[in-house]
Amino acid sequence: MKKIMLLIACFFFLQSYGQTPAYGFRVRTITAGITPTGLSDTASLVRAIQFLADAKKEFIRQGYAVQTLRVSTANLCGWLGSHSLDEALEYLEGWDRIARRNGVIISIGQVLAPDKEQAGIGDWAIRLVRRTKTISFSLPISSHELGIHMHSIKAAAEIIRSLSTVDNGEANFRFTAGANCPANIPFFPVAFHEGGPSFAIGLESANLVTEAFAHSDVSTARAVMKELFEKNLRPVQALGEKLAAGSGWKYDGIDVSTAPGLDASIGKAVETYTHRAFGDPGTLGACALITDVLKGLDIKKCGYSGLMLPVIEDPVLAKRAEEGRYTVEELLLFSSVSGTGLDVVPIPGDTPDSVIQGLLTDVAALSLKYTAKALSARLFLIPGKKAGDRVSFVNPALTGTVVMPVR
Repeated sequence: MKKIMLLIACFFFLQSYGQTPAYGFRVRTITAGITPTGLSDTASLVRAIQFLADAKKEFIRQGYAVQTLRVSTANLCGWLGSHSLDEALEYLEGWDRIARRNGVIISIGQVLAPDKEQAGIGDWAIRLVRRTKTISFSLPISSHELGIHMHSIKAAAEIIRSLSTVDNGEANFRFTAGANCPANIPFFPVAFHEGGPSFAIGLESANLVTEAFAHSDVSTARAVMKELFEKNLRPVQALGEKLAAGSGWKYDGIDVSTAPGLDASIGKAVETYTHRAFGDPGTLGACALITDVLKGLDIKKCGYSGLMLPVIEDPVLAKRAEEGRYTVEELLLFSSVSGTGLDVVPIPGDTPDSVIQGLLTDVAALSLKYTAKALSARLFLIPGKKAGDRVSFVNPALTGTVVMPVR
């Protein structure tokens, strides 16, 4: 099982980093969204894959490095038909085989309706991640319509606990609890689709932030970053609009979130602005500035479109966590002026369910303080590890660090 996971992880990692970016950023994902008519409707997946293949060719022809191709579906709970989640697994294995053959990954969205629980949902999640290799999924833990979804929070905590038993906790990479998240976010695992066929673009653009701050000071940083982003993103937008024209696929826009990578650190960008270590005084202000600029970009935006702080996907964030520069609770504080919540945060394997539910409740509550505050929580319970223990990962896109304490 671990060997298979390693091979798949390496495949996507090499696909992601095998191209040198010519523009100071990479296209992290081109994500096509579909609404299947049912579990047997793999034809819709095949059509999406063909569109994505054509789109990638055009992006590469224009000199862009494209990391991944993704397909997000309508929320699984809405297209199960008369089937149960257990019965859906065999069908999803078929979707997974098609995805693997074509080098794409899939998000099936929310597997339970808002504020619902289901007995054995944790065991079901284990079977899903063991029987498939490319499928991500989520649960919704808040919405402005229903408020905080306490039943969903309980179910999400059960899934997080259950997935911690698979591949040393790395299976939680494929699950998140989404808080007040809209449809058509291109980033996984929170992505789900609504409407007719459409697509969106997500970027790995942390290096653009660093470049802007390296050529500005506190009085000019905002203007310099805005100008640099709009200069680089307008051609991406034009290409997206060109691909949409006459294709039958609507262009949803760019999720301008500053997704980091192993050679593109948002932690480094923040430190370039503050001249201090990430987590030190000034970090919150830098997070707010970056988010304000992203929200104000004069391009068609979608998704989170905010600052991302994924602890173990960013080498500087991982290093500062190891140094004890910031806490899980401070990540929530930073999320109050940015996003996307608590993302790939390693916490002790024996963290009580009540504490996990508390963290999810905090994320849910924070998401409802603003009209369009999209957050999520992707927690890595590390089995057998306590706070301060060193942890490393099989997935080559993840950076080793220490397990973070949770008070």
